[in-house]
Formats: sequence, structure tokens, C-alpha cells
Amino acid sequence: MNELPILITLASVHFVALMSPGPDVALVVQNAARYGRQTGLYIALGLSAGILLHSILSLTGMSYLVHQHPNLFSTLQLVGGSYLTYLGYCALKGCWQAKNGTGSEPNQENNVLLNNKRQAFSRGLSTNILNPKALVFFISLMSSLVPADMSLIGKGIALIMLWGLSLVWFSLLAWVLSTQRMQSKVQAMAFYIDGLCGVIFSIVGTSILWQSIGGLLLNV
Repeated sequence: MNELPILITLASVHFVALMSPGPDVALVVQNAARYGRQTGLYIALGLSAGILLHSILSLTGMSYLVHQHPNLFSTLQLVGGSYLTYLGYCALKGCWQAKNGTGSEPNQENNVLLNNKRQAFSRGLSTNILNPKALVFFISLMSSLVPADMSLIGKGIALIMLWGLSLVWFSLLAWVLSTQRMQSKVQAMAFYIDGLCGVIFSIVGTSILWQSIGGLLLNV
């Protein structure tokens, strides 16, 4: 079986999804713009690690099993939605404090947290792996594009490719936003960037929470 067309299609669909606005892109934009290149690159590493984990779980069928158990999937939605909503709350709270002059620095709490490499990596990993929409996306991607009889080498290449594309895209985004030329422009718009990212996190998080509560109620 010629697996090259499958891999090309898989890469193309995944890359388009990577560029779509969502929590992952918002996290890189918000933090690389505000806290610099190192934080942005470690967040990119965490996000790509989460995507690699999602890909492995989908290829091995573990994600499908989770999705087939309504209570377990609704619980995952509840946890993931709560986490994303919390990120949105923190971003919007920082904007509110900046606007009203309360607090010594907007998002100072997050600044201390994300200046730590390990914490920046963890933030990226958590944001991706706890997003139930990512789980559903990878189940759909793998089940529709990866045939069951695909070779182990082909599956291995697919995993490396999905991880590599994710790391390159998010790292490039972090790099561009943290250049000296961009930093001066971005810092002037930091309030609006934080606000927009806060809205994205909040909308995605609350929509996931709404779905999880509905799912749990249906299964009572």
C-alpha cells in the first residue's frame, strides 16, 4: 500500500487545524507577546507534546474508548472546560486590573508562573491535553484518514510528522511574536491581546462545560 498520499493528506489537514484560531494559538500569542521568546518556545514544546500524546492515544484506540464512555468523556469535558475557563478568567481579570489601575502589574501571577521553563511547558501541555475538542479532532482524523492495516513504520512517521509540524508552527509563532521589532508593537496592544485571548478561552471553556453538564444530566 502506498502510504505517502495518506501521510500528505494527514499533514495538510493537521496543519490547517493548527493555524485555526483556538486555545493553543491564543496561549502562544498571549504569552510569547508578553513574556518573551523563552516562555513562548516552552509553551510550544508543551503544546506539541500534548498533540503527540493525543495522536498516540488515537492511533492505539484509547481515545476512542474514552469517547465511547459518556460519563468518562463528560468528566473529561468538565475538567478541560473548567481549566480553559480559568485561563480566560485570569486573562480577563488582568485586563480589568490594568484598566482600573489595581495590582502592580497585569497578570503578575501568570508572569511569575510562566517565567519558569517547567511551568511554561506544563501550561502548554495542560491546555492541549485537557481540551476535549482536541481529543475528538484526533479521533476523527485518525479514524477517517489512517487505515487499520497501515504499517507500523507508516504510523510512526505519522506520529513524528504530526508532532514535528506542531512544534515548528507554534515555535515559529512564538519566535515571530518575540522579535524585538514585534515586541514594541505587541506590547502597545498587550491589553487588547490579553482581552481577546481571555474571550477565546472563556467561550471555548464555557461551551465545553455546557456540553459536559448536558452529557452528565442525560446519563443520570
